Amino acid sequence: MICLLAGSTIAPLLAGAITLTWTHSVEKIAWEEDWRSGPAGLELVEARVRGSGAGMEPPADAQFANGVWKWHPALAPQREIILRRSGATADWRVCIAGQCRPMEAYVPAQADPVVMTLCD
Repeated sequence: MICLLAGSTIAPLLAGAITLTWTHSVEKIAWEEDWRSGPAGLELVEARVRGSGAGMEPPADAQFANGVWKWHPALAPQREIILRRSGATADWRVCIAGQCRPMEAYVPAQADPVVMTLCD
């Protein structure tokens, strides 16, 4: 199961797979990543971006279809992912089984950083 940690707040997402979405602060382009819990940690399954620029260039192996670049990042499983909240953009969105909510639905709005990790 995946959890979000923010200070003393522990928010179990009650899911083994989620999608994180956010909007790039400069390009104002949506970015999405599918994460799942695995035996070795958090696994990044797929990334998607609806454009490019300012550090958002899709890799050479990305496929473009229906206005979206998609690829499968070659990233080893991670113990934790640190999510920063600058306030310069809309909050992260956490999607579980197609239902998306802002991160502040799980942890305090002012919490920064938020750590995504596995929990029991």
